[in-house]
Amino acid sequence: MQATVFALVSSKRKNRKRFSEGCVREMQDEQSALAGHDPDRGIHAAVVYGPSFSSESQRVYHLVRWLC
Repeated sequence: MQATVFALVSSKRKNRKRFSEGCVREMQDEQSALAGHDPDRGIHAAVVYGPSFSSESQRVYHLVRWLC
């Protein structure tokens, strides 16, 4: 089921707008996402939408906004 969720996104670059399912860890709430934020390790707190299927049949999340 697609929904907007708080998440930790593993990515070295913050200029991407979609992320494969393996790069996203859904979190319970905003505080949990912010607590796991670790930019030195490439882990960023965000609000994402998904998962949905890409044209290549991959499950992806779309960035709504970065939390920090």
